Amino acid sequence: MASEYLERMKNLKWLASLFFAPLLMAVTAGQKAPDFSAKNQDGKTVHLADQKGKFVLLFFYPKDETPGCTAEVCSFRDNFGKIKELNAVLFGVSRQDEKSHQKFIAKHKLPFDLLVDADGSLGKTYGVGSIPILGFSKRQSVLIGPDGKVVKFYESVDPATHTQEVIADIQAAKKP
Repeated sequence: MASEYLERMKNLKWLASLFFAPLLMAVTAGQKAPDFSAKNQDGKTVHLADQKGKFVLLFFYPKDETPGCTAEVCSFRDNFGKIKELNAVLFGVSRQDEKSHQKFIAKHKLPFDLLVDADGSLGKTYGVGSIPILGFSKRQSVLIGPDGKVVKFYESVDPATHTQEVIADIQAAKKP
């Protein structure tokens, strides 16, 4: 009887870890952002450490050329001048390959890099969830400050309003 109970509890723990592990591992405000290196659409390696002194937004999105993802990247594109004025750089991150990112950038005239996270390891490093069965990254973002610390983890992103939310958060973080 007791061993049955313990076995059930072990199974519940395992099941709970599937659903809650991404939330428990997400980076949090004030934490030093994990350094990373990832290839961009041209095969060039990008390192977080090279962006020191700037705000960095890593915005994870499910897939190139889907409606929500296209709306999000185009909003960032349309507000890129303002974001750049705020001393910020953007990196879109998804699991598609370099060729897919190149086409996406060319079609929508994106002025920022898209990083390849084919195996989802960059997303996992930051606690970004994955869409069950499909294996795409969830639409989540991480804003990192010029000091290399996480300013905000965006667990729920609305493509229509995310750009303005990020701009407001950068402006707020710049205030003494």
